[in-house]
Amino acid sequence: MMGSRLVKMRSMLGAALLLSVAVPVAGQTPQTAGTVQRMADGKPDLSGLWQAMSRANDDIRPHSAGRDLPASLGVVDGHELPYLPEALSRQQENYANRATMDTEAKCFLPGVPRIMYMPFPFQVAQTSDHVLMLFEYAHATRNIFMDTPHPEGPIEWWMGDSRGHWEGDTLVVDVVHVTNQTWFDRAGNFHSEAMHLVERYTPMGPDHIRYTATIEDPNVFTRPWTMELTLYRQKDPNFQLLDYECYGFVLDEVPIEFPDEG
Repeated sequence: MMGSRLVKMRSMLGAALLLSVAVPVAGQTPQTAGTVQRMADGKPDLSGLWQAMSRANDDIRPHSAGRDLPASLGVVDGHELPYLPEALSRQQENYANRATMDTEAKCFLPGVPRIMYMPFPFQVAQTSDHVLMLFEYAHATRNIFMDTPHPEGPIEWWMGDSRGHWEGDTLVVDVVHVTNQTWFDRAGNFHSEAMHLVERYTPMGPDHIRYTATIEDPNVFTRPWTMELTLYRQKDPNFQLLDYECYGFVLDEVPIEFPDEG
């Protein structure tokens, strides 16, 4: 019951923000085929319900089909990750122990960029100085503060610290202050707390966003690399975020002892 009330409150908040700021430019019809809906200041309005349709959460690299694993062409430019030799050994160890070591299996927050391509929808509400993302997975949230600097570190947050700005019609988000405990996928591909992530959200029309993420982490990779995928707008008129409670831990039942009467 508490989870349902929380999701309803978040949905109401997102809807209120959306209604308050999704004002089209004068003379422009929102959601016209082939056009991008815009805010009153002319910037693209990304508000709405979105979802990635890739298999990147299983493995961001190309991979063959396996047991409970559909094949995928991957989302990494160049297909392979430029691991340092010692980091590649750790990735292989992660993969061998993925059933217990993956933070998703433990129900921890998955971090960025992984939260963006997990198989769950998310809602965007937008103002001129703030982009709010509400995720169905484990009630996760992201706050992207526009045109403001990162706080001084070092800080390690599960979802990092996100600061955004516009380059034309592209929302560019700079992410730092991450924890080294999150992975890119279920295959054990990982990063360190030194990761610097730059995301780019480019509208490709009213219902598609091209998402690219460039990763730089000198502790793990020999050079920066990029992943790229498409985010799709949910078009079902009845679609909404629902409860998703993650149960990664099995709690032992503790017997309740009652005092003797009399």
